[in-house]
Amino acid sequence: MGSSVAMEVDDDEYAQLIRRMNPPRVVIDNGSCDNATVIRVHSFNKHGILLEVVQVLTDLNLIITKAYISSDGSWFMDVFNVTDRDGNKVWDKEIISYIQTSLESDACFFPTLRNSVGVMPSKDHTSIELTGTDRPGLLSEICAVLTDLNCNVVKAEVWTHNTRAAAVVHVTDKSTRDAIEDPLRLSTIKELLCNVLKGNNTSRTAKMTVSAGLTHTERRLHQMMFDDRDYERIDMSWEGDEKSRPQVATMDCSEKDYTIVILRSKDRPKLLFDTVCTLTDMQYVVFHGTVHTGSAEAYQEYYIRHVDGLPISSEAERQRVIQCLEAAIERRASEGLELELRTEDRVGLLSDITRIFRENGLRIRRADISTIRGKAVDTFCLSEMSGNPVEAKTIDSLRRQIGPTSLKVKQNPLPPPKPPEAASTTGSLLGNFFKVCSFQSFRLIRSYS
Repeated sequence: MGSSVAMEVDDDEYAQLIRRMNPPRVVIDNGSCDNATVIRVHSFNKHGILLEVVQVLTDLNLIITKAYISSDGSWFMDVFNVTDRDGNKVWDKEIISYIQTSLESDACFFPTLRNSVGVMPSKDHTSIELTGTDRPGLLSEICAVLTDLNCNVVKAEVWTHNTRAAAVVHVTDKSTRDAIEDPLRLSTIKELLCNVLKGNNTSRTAKMTVSAGLTHTERRLHQMMFDDRDYERIDMSWEGDEKSRPQVATMDCSEKDYTIVILRSKDRPKLLFDTVCTLTDMQYVVFHGTVHTGSAEAYQEYYIRHVDGLPISSEAERQRVIQCLEAAIERRASEGLELELRTEDRVGLLSDITRIFRENGLRIRRADISTIRGKAVDTFCLSEMSGNPVEAKTIDSLRRQIGPTSLKVKQNPLPPPKPPEAASTTGSLLGNFFKVCSFQSFRLIRSYS
């Protein structure tokens, strides 16, 4: 999965001939299910196709409520039940047409393994990738440096997890609004940003690179955090409600030479993308699988092998898969105040906003920065420096400083009081989890035998 490994999907003339003889077929059905649109995808199988299909659906902000995956042999046959963010079926003809066109295109079914659908290098901006040690005020300092260097941030995505931070930032020149290509100027930007990322921590490396922007941003963030080994636990404590902690188990299916991976976690948008992305970039192939989401919990079960055809063969490999899948789920699972900012864009806006957050004692857990038709549309996930939920008086202070019409609270989860018996029931909860896992796995193994 390391970025130094350049894995290419076999795209020779024979593969293209097979592809033309067996073009992908996508059926979008709004009649067979009462509460979801059913999307069936049939195609010649290639490693990475499952991720590409899931990415197309999640990039449209569709919610995958159920999925049935089968890609044994040379054929890929998957079924997805999807809704929009409001829980409704997908009726929009433009969206339906886009799904059909994207999933039946060569770009989707002959991708570069570490790249993704529909992402092209841009001359409109310079893409900067950053990784380093997380700390309060880090994004504010990065934005201040970029502003001082006459750079304008037009888009950015920032993740933090397990003391590490990763960001993909698109910048333009302040005066020309074009990409920055001068090598000397880029070298200066790199030097100053690396100093900010490093801070006082010399035990872990800080990296800043200028990329071609070829890889899907969210997939690239997963890769960057994996390369930075954020899955290695420094502090075993869990932030937030213990019940929301992801649970991952693996077991052997010796009859079919599969490893079974079972995941239970709090349901949220893009969860399936995060787990499938991690398995794919770790060079595992999902042969069979089922995904089901309830009112709050998501259940995922996969039958996997490594690309060399072998199941997981050692305890060290097993633990690494478990840790990496837990990290993939946790990176976007921060339970904090979620604020949306909508206002007129201007140079230095992000620097000012992040400074206000810092001055109010807030820590940025995640950020999604974008500019749409001259307007800044930004989403921030925040907590207090201590990790506690943000108090109402702090939200009022932010509204006064930023503007009440510009700031909207999207989510403000307050942790429920813990019942006295919570500690005594932990063992039975985990016991029930593995009983259910074993039952589900036994049922699926029998169906495949």
